[in-house]
Amino acid sequence: MAGDRKARLAQKDHWGALLDMRDRQREQAKNAVQVVRDDDLPQETNRQGLMRWYLHPEIKDTALNTMIFFEQEIPPGSRTGRVKFQGGQVMMIIEGEGYTILDGVRHPWKSGDVVNLPLRPDGIIVQHFNVDKEKPAKFVAVEPNWFECVTVDRGSGFEQMEDAPEYKR
Repeated sequence: MAGDRKARLAQKDHWGALLDMRDRQREQAKNAVQVVRDDDLPQETNRQGLMRWYLHPEIKDTALNTMIFFEQEIPPGSRTGRVKFQGGQVMMIIEGEGYTILDGVRHPWKSGDVVNLPLRPDGIIVQHFNVDKEKPAKFVAVEPNWFECVTVDRGSGFEQMEDAPEYKR
């Protein structure tokens, strides 16, 4: 088995592959999207709730792929799904008032606040709630795109703990 792998690896010019990758990345950058407009993005309903993706590992036509950036809307009186992930995310509240449960501790927030979700070796468990029964809450969030570096589990596991109420299979 090890001999087969060695023989397969010997068939490839790995240095040349890096240069080819560089050239593909440079070509992609020439035509990459520089300004991502919210009007051009669909809002999706997923297990976390209502989200609009600006930068995502699956979106390959943007000039920057090293970050994940999304907007999330929490309907009046609702909540997001609950998720365990590595952390290392920053959120800016752009509308509304609510709170975040981070590892069992409640952290209130309102429009204009920035919420820091810490990066922890064993990950964090987090869920966001909108306290307003009449208006939605919205935030944008950004984090490094670690998926390519350390896999989707990001070292701590990546598990959907609870679905948002708006999510329908």
